[in-house]
Amino acid sequence: MPAEIFGESYRFLARDELLSFEEITRLTRIVVGVGATKVRLTGGEPLVRNSIEKLVAMLTEIEGVSDLAMTTNAYLLPQKAQLLKDAGLQRVTISMDTLDEDIFKRMNGRGFGTQKVLEGIEAAEQAGFSPIKVNCVVQRGVNDHTIVDLARYFRERGHIMRFIEYMDVGTLNGWKLDHVVPAEEIVATIDAEMPLEPIDSNYRGEVALRYRYRDGGGEIGIIASVTKPFCGSCTRLRISPEGQLYTCLFASGWTDLRTPMRDGVRDEELEAILRKMWGVRSDRYSEERASLTEPRQEKVEMYHIGG
Repeated sequence: MPAEIFGESYRFLARDELLSFEEITRLTRIVVGVGATKVRLTGGEPLVRNSIEKLVAMLTEIEGVSDLAMTTNAYLLPQKAQLLKDAGLQRVTISMDTLDEDIFKRMNGRGFGTQKVLEGIEAAEQAGFSPIKVNCVVQRGVNDHTIVDLARYFRERGHIMRFIEYMDVGTLNGWKLDHVVPAEEIVATIDAEMPLEPIDSNYRGEVALRYRYRDGGGEIGIIASVTKPFCGSCTRLRISPEGQLYTCLFASGWTDLRTPMRDGVRDEELEAILRKMWGVRSDRYSEERASLTEPRQEKVEMYHIGG
């Protein structure tokens, strides 16, 4: 989370401004009831939410959830991994942009090193999470020269690396198109060292392009939102900690669900709000980006709704 905003003087939201675990579970049950099957807890950093393993246990009880996952920076996984596994969490994805200590500190903006992340990954392994996915956002001139080392390191450990094109999420990351390393270049760079071949998606709407090592030593994923947008097949819906519903990672507006919930509306009425919002959505920013003279400035920040 950006240090220039979330410094020592930042006033965090009051607890009653956040959705309770019961409210999150209620909304999830409604969304699953109209067709969703996959649920992901993301951030910011989800493990800073007190007793989040209780929420995991509550979500596990929802009939129809076939995949319950979490994206985390792994710093708190040594304390939480076994609790999360026991509560029913099925998968973890861990953010790690490089193994280079200095570059890692610079990219996270806080001066935090790699060791605690690696310890978190080890804790997830010991808790029985497998395979673990590791996300890397690739920026030209920053960490692009370290991606082969990252791919090799996690390949040897049986985990799945996913390389993500640098995106103009939010308004704070100083994004420019020439900072993007295209998916084809990422694949070619790794293929030159460890030959790859494309494989089919696991399911319709999967955002990652999949490649496997030709020698059978695992696979990687590439998320090419900039050079190969997938707006037309996107099936993702995001709910912020305060109950704001977003239909796009690059959204400039939202639908408030907390107010009607706390005003006492029935589940059927919340479902009607969801259906109406989903039915009229027209988000396609990733497809439109190339035709814009300047990137759109009014966008929700990724630390608010996750990836």
